[in-house]
Amino acid sequence: QADGEYDKEQLRILRNAFKAFDHDGAGFIEHADVSSILEILGQKLEPPAVKALIKEVDKGSTGKLDFSQFCKLAARFIEVEEDVGALQNELKEAFRVYDKEGKGYLTVATLRSILHELDDKISNQDLDSIIEEIDADGSGTVDFDGMTINLFS
Repeated sequence: QADGEYDKEQLRILRNAFKAFDHDGAGFIEHADVSSILEILGQKLEPPAVKALIKEVDKGSTGKLDFSQFCKLAARFIEVEEDVGALQNELKEAFRVYDKEGKGYLTVATLRSILHELDDKISNQDLDSIIEEIDADGSGTVDFDGMTINLFS
């Protein structure tokens, strides 16, 4: 599928997810990252299912996917218009993925980087005001419930 076959919002989400895992900017993501990306997109799949998806798009078994292969694999999991409950579930899953130590909170620096990955056009001023609102107590950390209360109120 070409870029034109995806909804503009779908493409934006896919591009941001891809860029977040294309650490060196080479235009490829590792097969090992696909599962984490799908989790962030709200899809928790068993390893055999992820392998089958990868095999569908990476015919040469290179160990990596380019953006177009990634789109073929992941676009089916992106629904652009979602209700608040679904969005909260996706946020909770993304929060859990980034809360690697399971502490139940993220640092403001981590949250800033996540928000920037999700929307690379966001200004520092907008980031500051979002974080100021979410980290109302100024602790430098954000727990999931506190974050969603502020985002959805």
